[in-house]
Amino acid sequence: MYLCELICNTMSEFFGHFDIWQVLSSFVFLIAIIDPFGNIPITINLEKKGIKIHPLRVCIASIVILLAFLFAGEWILKLFGVQIEYFAVAGGFIIFLMALEMILDITIFQNDKLEGQGGGSIVPLAFPMYAGPGAFTALLAITAEYSIFNLCISLVLCIFVLYLVLIGTHWLTKYLGQTSLYIIRKFFGIIVLAIACKLMFGNLALIF
Repeated sequence: MYLCELICNTMSEFFGHFDIWQVLSSFVFLIAIIDPFGNIPITINLEKKGIKIHPLRVCIASIVILLAFLFAGEWILKLFGVQIEYFAVAGGFIIFLMALEMILDITIFQNDKLEGQGGGSIVPLAFPMYAGPGAFTALLAITAEYSIFNLCISLVLCIFVLYLVLIGTHWLTKYLGQTSLYIIRKFFGIIVLAIACKLMFGNLALIF
Protein backbone atom coordinates (compact mmCIF):
# COMPACT_ATOMS: atom_id res chain seq x y z
CA MET A 1 0.00 0.00 0.00
CA TYR A 2 2.81 2.37 0.94
CA LEU A 3 4.69 1.46 -2.25
CA CYS A 4 1.64 2.25 -4.40
CA GLU A 5 1.20 5.60 -2.66
CA LEU A 6 4.90 6.40 -3.15
CA ILE A 7 4.69 5.56 -6.86
CA CYS A 8 1.54 7.69 -7.27
CA ASN A 9 3.18 10.65 -5.51
CA THR A 10 6.31 10.30 -7.63
CA MET A 11 4.29 10.15 -10.86
CA SER A 12 2.21 13.12 -9.74
CA GLU A 13 5.33 15.15 -8.98
CA PHE A 14 6.86 14.15 -12.33
CA PHE A 15 3.87 15.22 -14.42
CA GLY A 16 3.48 18.31 -12.25
CA HIS A 17 6.86 19.56 -13.51
CA PHE A 18 6.63 18.06 -17.00
CA ASP A 19 5.60 20.50 -19.74
CA ILE A 20 5.52 18.99 -23.23
CA TRP A 21 5.67 22.40 -24.93
CA GLN A 22 8.74 23.44 -22.96
CA VAL A 23 10.40 20.13 -23.79
CA LEU A 24 9.60 20.37 -27.51
CA SER A 25 10.54 24.03 -27.95
CA SER A 26 13.78 23.72 -25.96
CA PHE A 27 14.60 20.49 -27.84
CA VAL A 28 14.26 22.21 -31.23
CA PHE A 29 16.34 25.12 -29.97
CA LEU A 30 19.12 22.98 -28.48
CA ILE A 31 19.30 20.54 -31.40
CA ALA A 32 19.70 23.55 -33.70
CA ILE A 33 22.57 24.87 -31.56
CA ILE A 34 24.27 21.48 -31.21
CA ASP A 35 23.67 21.02 -34.96
CA PRO A 36 24.50 17.30 -35.42
CA PHE A 37 23.44 17.39 -39.10
CA GLY A 38 25.52 20.45 -39.97
CA ASN A 39 28.61 18.93 -38.35
CA ILE A 40 28.47 15.71 -40.36
CA PRO A 41 31.17 16.92 -42.83
CA ILE A 42 33.53 17.64 -39.90
CA THR A 43 32.97 14.14 -38.50
CA ILE A 44 33.73 12.56 -41.89
CA ASN A 45 36.82 14.76 -42.27
CA LEU A 46 38.16 13.56 -38.90
CA GLU A 47 37.66 9.94 -39.93
CA LYS A 48 39.53 10.59 -43.18
CA LYS A 49 42.45 11.82 -41.07
CA GLY A 50 42.52 8.42 -39.37
CA ILE A 51 40.82 9.54 -36.13
CA LYS A 52 38.50 6.86 -34.77
CA ILE A 53 35.08 8.22 -33.78
CA HIS A 54 33.21 6.48 -30.94
CA PRO A 55 29.57 7.71 -31.04
CA LEU A 56 28.69 6.46 -27.54
CA ARG A 57 31.80 8.07 -26.03
CA VAL A 58 31.02 11.37 -27.78
CA CYS A 59 27.45 11.36 -26.46
CA ILE A 60 28.36 10.43 -22.88
CA ALA A 61 31.07 13.10 -22.72
CA SER A 62 28.72 15.70 -24.26
CA ILE A 63 25.78 15.13 -21.90
CA VAL A 64 28.03 15.01 -18.80
CA ILE A 65 29.60 18.35 -19.76
CA LEU A 66 26.24 19.96 -20.60
CA LEU A 67 24.44 18.73 -17.47
CA ALA A 68 27.34 19.84 -15.27
CA PHE A 69 27.19 23.31 -16.81
CA LEU A 70 23.39 23.40 -16.61
CA PHE A 71 23.44 22.86 -12.84
CA ALA A 72 26.60 24.82 -12.03
CA GLY A 73 26.20 27.64 -14.54
CA GLU A 74 23.77 29.73 -12.49
CA TRP A 75 26.01 29.37 -9.43
CA ILE A 76 28.92 30.65 -11.53
CA LEU A 77 26.84 33.68 -12.56
CA LYS A 78 26.00 34.42 -8.92
CA LEU A 79 29.68 34.20 -8.08
CA PHE A 80 30.33 37.03 -10.53
CA GLY A 81 27.19 38.94 -9.54
CA VAL A 82 25.47 38.62 -12.93
CA GLN A 83 21.69 38.21 -13.11
CA ILE A 84 20.31 35.50 -15.40
CA GLU A 85 18.35 38.08 -17.43
CA TYR A 86 21.53 39.98 -18.32
CA PHE A 87 23.25 36.74 -19.29
CA ALA A 88 20.23 35.80 -21.41
CA VAL A 89 20.58 39.08 -23.37
CA ALA A 90 24.33 38.51 -23.87
CA GLY A 91 23.68 34.87 -24.71
CA GLY A 92 20.98 35.85 -27.18
CA PHE A 93 23.50 38.07 -28.97
CA ILE A 94 26.03 35.21 -29.21
CA ILE A 95 23.32 32.86 -30.47
CA PHE A 96 22.31 35.54 -32.98
CA LEU A 97 25.87 35.46 -34.37
CA MET A 98 25.79 31.66 -34.49
CA ALA A 99 22.56 31.81 -36.48
CA LEU A 100 24.23 34.17 -38.96
CA GLU A 101 27.01 31.59 -39.38
CA MET A 102 24.44 28.93 -40.22
CA ILE A 103 22.41 31.10 -42.59
CA LEU A 104 25.16 33.05 -44.36
CA ASP A 105 27.89 30.34 -44.43
CA ILE A 106 30.40 32.58 -42.72
CA THR A 107 32.84 31.79 -39.90
CA ILE A 108 32.74 34.01 -36.83
CA PHE A 109 33.84 31.61 -34.08
CA GLN A 110 37.15 29.83 -34.63
CA ASN A 111 37.73 26.31 -33.23
CA ASP A 112 40.72 25.42 -35.42
CA LYS A 113 43.24 25.56 -32.58
CA LEU A 114 41.41 22.77 -30.75
CA GLU A 115 41.06 20.49 -33.76
CA GLY A 116 43.30 17.48 -33.65
CA GLN A 117 44.12 17.71 -29.93
CA GLY A 118 43.40 14.56 -27.91
CA GLY A 119 41.06 11.83 -29.11
CA GLY A 120 38.54 12.69 -31.77
CA SER A 121 35.67 11.45 -29.64
CA ILE A 122 36.32 14.06 -26.93
CA VAL A 123 38.20 16.89 -28.66
CA PRO A 124 36.98 18.42 -30.91
CA LEU A 125 33.68 16.49 -31.18
CA ALA A 126 32.29 16.37 -27.61
CA PHE A 127 34.09 19.61 -26.75
CA PRO A 128 33.90 22.23 -28.15
CA MET A 129 31.72 21.15 -31.10
CA TYR A 130 28.66 19.68 -29.39
CA ALA A 131 29.16 20.69 -25.75
CA GLY A 132 30.87 24.01 -26.35
CA PRO A 133 30.42 27.73 -25.71
CA GLY A 134 27.34 27.94 -27.93
CA ALA A 135 25.51 25.18 -26.07
CA PHE A 136 26.62 26.58 -22.69
CA THR A 137 25.28 30.00 -23.59
CA ALA A 138 22.03 28.57 -24.93
CA LEU A 139 21.43 26.47 -21.81
CA LEU A 140 22.01 29.28 -19.36
CA ALA A 141 20.07 31.76 -21.48
CA ILE A 142 16.91 29.65 -21.66
CA THR A 143 16.90 28.74 -17.95
CA ALA A 144 15.30 32.17 -17.57
CA GLU A 145 12.23 30.82 -19.39
CA TYR A 146 12.32 27.00 -19.04
CA SER A 147 12.45 24.74 -15.99
CA ILE A 148 15.60 22.72 -15.28
CA PHE A 149 13.52 19.53 -15.25
CA ASN A 150 12.22 20.03 -18.79
CA LEU A 151 15.65 21.13 -20.02
CA CYS A 152 17.17 17.89 -18.74
CA ILE A 153 14.61 15.90 -20.74
CA SER A 154 15.36 18.02 -23.84
CA LEU A 155 19.09 17.42 -23.40
CA VAL A 156 18.63 13.66 -23.20
CA LEU A 157 16.52 13.74 -26.39
CA CYS A 158 19.13 15.90 -28.14
CA ILE A 159 21.95 13.54 -27.21
CA PHE A 160 19.87 10.57 -28.39
CA VAL A 161 19.39 12.27 -31.79
CA LEU A 162 23.11 13.08 -31.83
CA TYR A 163 23.91 9.40 -31.24
CA LEU A 164 21.63 8.33 -34.12
CA VAL A 165 23.26 10.88 -36.42
CA LEU A 166 26.79 9.80 -35.46
CA ILE A 167 26.15 6.10 -36.04
CA GLY A 168 24.33 6.88 -39.30
CA THR A 169 26.67 9.60 -40.61
CA HIS A 170 27.68 7.83 -43.81
CA TRP A 171 24.11 6.62 -44.46
CA LEU A 172 22.75 10.18 -44.05
CA THR A 173 25.42 11.61 -46.35
CA LYS A 174 24.74 8.95 -48.98
CA TYR A 175 20.92 9.01 -49.01
CA LEU A 176 20.11 12.58 -48.01
CA GLY A 177 22.95 14.18 -49.91
CA GLN A 178 24.85 17.38 -49.26
CA THR A 179 22.02 19.53 -50.63
CA SER A 180 19.44 18.18 -48.17
CA LEU A 181 21.83 18.57 -45.25
CA TYR A 182 22.54 22.13 -46.41
CA ILE A 183 18.81 22.94 -46.46
CA ILE A 184 18.32 21.42 -42.97
CA ARG A 185 21.17 23.60 -41.64
CA LYS A 186 19.60 26.74 -43.14
CA PHE A 187 16.19 25.85 -41.70
CA PHE A 188 17.61 25.42 -38.20
CA GLY A 189 19.59 28.63 -38.66
CA ILE A 190 16.38 30.62 -39.15
CA ILE A 191 14.83 28.99 -36.05
CA VAL A 192 17.92 29.85 -33.99
CA LEU A 193 17.82 33.43 -35.27
CA ALA A 194 14.17 33.82 -34.21
CA ILE A 195 14.83 32.36 -30.75
CA ALA A 196 17.89 34.60 -30.31
CA CYS A 197 15.73 37.67 -31.00
CA LYS A 198 13.12 36.40 -28.53
CA LEU A 199 15.79 35.92 -25.85
CA MET A 200 17.30 39.36 -26.34
CA PHE A 201 14.12 41.43 -26.59
CA GLY A 202 12.15 39.38 -24.04
CA ASN A 203 14.81 39.73 -21.35
CA LEU A 204 15.49 43.38 -22.22
CA ALA A 205 11.82 44.01 -21.44
CA LEU A 206 12.28 42.29 -18.05
CA ILE A 207 15.38 44.37 -17.27
CA PHE A 208 13.83 47.72 -18.15
